[in-house]
Amino acid sequence: MDFLLEPNIAYLFLLGGILLGLIALVNPGTGFFEVGAFFCLALAGYAVYNLSFNGWALVILVLSIVPFLYAIQKPKRELYLGFSILLLVTGSVFLFSVDGWRPAVNPLFALVASGSMAAFLWIAVRKSVQAVNAPPSHDLEALVGLTGEARTKIRDEGSVYVAGEMWSAKSSDNNPISAGSLIRVVRREGFVLVVEEIST
Repeated sequence: MDFLLEPNIAYLFLLGGILLGLIALVNPGTGFFEVGAFFCLALAGYAVYNLSFNGWALVILVLSIVPFLYAIQKPKRELYLGFSILLLVTGSVFLFSVDGWRPAVNPLFALVASGSMAAFLWIAVRKSVQAVNAPPSHDLEALVGLTGEARTKIRDEGSVYVAGEMWSAKSSDNNPISAGSLIRVVRREGFVLVVEEIST
């Protein structure tokens, strides 16, 4: 475990734990990100316990969670996400210290690693928040009342073409509808459209 006491290695585990933890906050429930974050942060914690560190940098790291949580609540809060990333990078670079305040991590290494993490977080978190807040691409309720065409004979089952897509369907009054007939969607039952024939 002595290799963990190398500040650059400890810094990598710290960044990895923070990155996985933040991704777990945005996409909860997979278990993979949570376990990975715990593992990395436990190894980084071992290094923090055994190495000299700056307490103020640790406080900055903890405080960076506040703007991050605010940023992922609603879209168009990129300023808070950027501020959170800035706090993360600053706190993680200065966490391990030499002579009281100077960072023990190689500056070039810290620049590349933290810059990569910041870019990834900026892109991944923004896209994840946009995906979560995006309206559903299919509003099934909007299908009710639309017209289409019966592609097969319909009674208890069949297929109709509505809104540019094929759907499973059944007749609303249990009377058969012949293929090629014009139909109207009366209601839906799950992904099955209940339709009636339009008299011409």
